[in-house]
Amino acid sequence: MVVSPRKAGHAAFLPEEFVVPTLVAGPRFQIRPITVHDVVKDYGAVIGSLDRLAGRFGPEWGWPDREFTFEQALIDVAWLQKEGQLRRSFSYVVTTPDGERQLGRIHVAPSDMRGVDAVVVFWVRADEENSALEKELEEFVREWVTTAWPFEVVRFPGRDADA
Repeated sequence: MVVSPRKAGHAAFLPEEFVVPTLVAGPRFQIRPITVHDVVKDYGAVIGSLDRLAGRFGPEWGWPDREFTFEQALIDVAWLQKEGQLRRSFSYVVTTPDGERQLGRIHVAPSDMRGVDAVVVFWVRADEENSALEKELEEFVREWVTTAWPFEVVRFPGRDADA
């Protein structure tokens, strides 16, 4: 069972001394924590990818709703930012190196599966589906969460057969 970031518990799941990554970059993207300042680009990325995202996350996540409004996006992004401040889950935007275009998101959250430290869910916008960028991001994210984060076992729902 995987816990949706929306349903994650209320306790911090990382050691207090762990310094949460704030900016990392690959050759064709940068990754940084999501903030309310990202809402315009994030809304565009979500709306442009509704079918893909609904298929990936499914009804149990309740996101994104077909009637996803800008106001809901603002609440969603602010909530994700606050969750990171409380160290309960961490959400990142993936942008072009210049920060001008949002390419997707990454969510790092606690797992309710025994023996699993975290779940990591990420997506790219629909126009990057099955692209070289998506493959590069997947390789990067898998390496990043197993080397830069204090996790031994990580699951990637929607990407791993057993997750």
